Amino acid sequence: MFSTLQKTFAAAALAALCVSGCGSSSVAATLPDPAVDAAKTADKRPATAVFAGGCFWGVEAVFKHVKGVTSAVSGYAGGSAKTAHYEIIGMGLTGHAESVQVTYDPSQISYGQLLRVFFSVAHDPTQLNRQGPDVGTQYRSAIFYADPEQQRIAQAYIDQLSKAKAFARPIVTQLTPLNAFYPAEDYHQDYLAKHPESMYIVINDMPKLNNLRQEFPQIYVSR
Repeated sequence: MFSTLQKTFAAAALAALCVSGCGSSSVAATLPDPAVDAAKTADKRPATAVFAGGCFWGVEAVFKHVKGVTSAVSGYAGGSAKTAHYEIIGMGLTGHAESVQVTYDPSQISYGQLLRVFFSVAHDPTQLNRQGPDVGTQYRSAIFYADPEQQRIAQAYIDQLSKAKAFARPIVTQLTPLNAFYPAEDYHQDYLAKHPESMYIVINDMPKLNNLRQEFPQIYVSR
């Protein structure tokens, strides 16, 4: 894992080599609606979903702009509580993945629709143990399911996209049971909103928001 300063330097280097939107992680994919999804409900009780797709800054920012999402929190999943700390996770040996816990209103948006956003614009599900300039298992693509229903819907969508050859390369997203989610340190929360001029954010994460606005105008909301 890069430190915040290292990410800034890495982004500056990429800016010198790439045009705007370089890297497959910033390219949106137009994907179909999930054929299998949760039943529509009038129940407004909040539900949660946990996704990992590279650096959590951009993934968090994307979901915060989705209609029906009430909160998105950067954090860690896949490892133990005692090692759920940024600098330790950076060694890539703890089993954690940088993740985002999405709390949403299931009467406004379904789990399957969140999956569509995740696969379309939040990250590139074909990059193995990396995302853009960030390399390591802590940056892997993963869905941490909370119950059998989430597992069923997520697996069905992965199968649907794979069968349709929605991507030029195979989907490598892991489907893993959620044992625990640990919120990241305070300075990681709302990072894009607090540092919109960071070169890392400009190159790697702002394109994701632009793609969300273009691909999903019906559910994009300004915050």
